[in-house]
Amino acid sequence: MAPPQFVIRQVNHSRSRRIWVFVVLLWLGSLTLAVVMTSLFLVHRQPDVADAPVDSLDTSALKMRIAVLERSEQVAKAALTELQQTLRDREEEIAGVRADLAFYGRLVGGAKREGLAVQALSLKPVPDSRAWNFSATLTQNFKRGPETRGKLTLSVSGIRAGKLETLEWNELGQAPENAGIEYAFKYFQQVNGTIMLPEGFEPNRVRASADGDSGRSEQEFPWNDAAQAEEKDNVRQ
Repeated sequence: MAPPQFVIRQVNHSRSRRIWVFVVLLWLGSLTLAVVMTSLFLVHRQPDVADAPVDSLDTSALKMRIAVLERSEQVAKAALTELQQTLRDREEEIAGVRADLAFYGRLVGGAKREGLAVQALSLKPVPDSRAWNFSATLTQNFKRGPETRGKLTLSVSGIRAGKLETLEWNELGQAPENAGIEYAFKYFQQVNGTIMLPEGFEPNRVRASADGDSGRSEQEFPWNDAAQAEEKDNVRQ
């Protein structure tokens, strides 16, 4: 019997992260070692002035030594800053992967069936206006038969004229006949729309409400988090 042509192996994300961190630390160590060795080499090439009288010190040699030490410090700081930024980027990527795993794990069901939910919300400003485009991700894995149908609305809480205020859907620049953005899906869908904030209103939080034949689901998001959310590609059911 011929051996199989393909072998399926489970990816060990924890082991991959450990390997990546080890490589980064090894790279930083080698860079630091190179800086130290270069500094020592250049310093040792200068005349020893520690025991010489003050009036016989070579000013140019002292200036060169100071310049070498300052340059070494700058290189070390730059390397550390770059490493810290790289680590932050990787942490954000890991957090994003975990969120995606949780999202798709919820879709396939796992041990728990869940109904309609507002999984995520992102906001993007429309240039030269008070308008914002939004994208809300709706999910459900409880109803396996026909599509889940309903409408999505937003409300925004914030401050205007020094007072707390909540703007409902019909106060966010919507036409009177617009009762919400319609959705229809089996497992998940991104619902897109636009809202308009009035002049002088500073938003703090935004609430997404999905109301349909699978019940009602509400989820509140900090405005800044939704406005800074990474823009995702549109997904289809």
